[in-house]
Amino acid sequence: MSFEHKTALVTGGSRGIGRESALALADSCAQVAILYAGRKDAADHTVNELEKKQVKALAVQCDVSDDKAVQSALQQVKDAFGPIDILVNNAGITRDMLTLRMNAEDFARVIEVNLNGAFHTIKACYRDFLKLGWGRIINISSVSGLMGNPGQANYASSKAGLIGLTKTVARELASRGVTVNAICPGFIETDMTESMNQDTLKKAMAAVPMNRLGTPKDVAKAAAFLCSDDASYITGAVLQVDGGMYM
Repeated sequence: MSFEHKTALVTGGSRGIGRESALALADSCAQVAILYAGRKDAADHTVNELEKKQVKALAVQCDVSDDKAVQSALQQVKDAFGPIDILVNNAGITRDMLTLRMNAEDFARVIEVNLNGAFHTIKACYRDFLKLGWGRIINISSVSGLMGNPGQANYASSKAGLIGLTKTVARELASRGVTVNAICPGFIETDMTESMNQDTLKKAMAAVPMNRLGTPKDVAKAAAFLCSDDASYITGAVLQVDGGMYM
C-alpha cells in the first residue's frame, strides 16, 4: 500500500503507539506531522527517525484539549504540507484512582485530553476531508473503554466516548469517501505499563490469553491497515488489538 503525496497527522506522536504509528505511515510514503504535549527531545527524535525514511516530517507542540491551540497547530501542518488526509488520534493521559477518591479535576482532565482532544482535531480537519472526498481517521481507544477497569473511571469513560465519537463521525462522513475507525489496544509495552509494579503487571498478564504484552508496532500495523485502500469498505469498526483479553 502507498500513501504517496498524502499527509498524515498523529497526535501524541512522539512516543509509544503514536511514534510507531507515525513510522508505519512513513513506510508508505506519507508526509508525517506529529503533535506532542511536552517532550521536545522525544518529538525531535521521532522526526529524525521519520526523515531517515526519506519523508518530510514536522513536530508541533500542542495541548489537544485546547481547541484554539489545536486549530493553530493544524494550520502550521497545513501550511507546511497541505491538507491533512490521515488523522490518528492517539494523544492520551491517565490519572488513575478509585472512583471514591478521584477528584473532579482529574476526571475532567482525562476527558479533556483523551476525548475532547480527538473531537478538536477531527473538527479542525473536517472541511478538508469533505473537500478532498477521501480521508482516514483512526481513534486509539482502549479495551478499558469496552470492559471498564477498576481505578480508571475517567480513562475508561474517555475511551468509551471515543468509540461513540468514532461511530458518529463514521456515519457523517461515510458517503464522502472518509472512513473512521477505532482501535482498542490491550496491555501494550509503553511508558504506562513500564511504570506498573510487577505484581500488578503479572495479574494483568493473567487476563491475556496470549500471555504476553503487545507492542506499539502491533497497534501501528493495525492503524496502517485501516488507513489503506485494502480497508476502504471498513468504517465505524472497533478493532481490538489485545491478545484476546476481551472477548
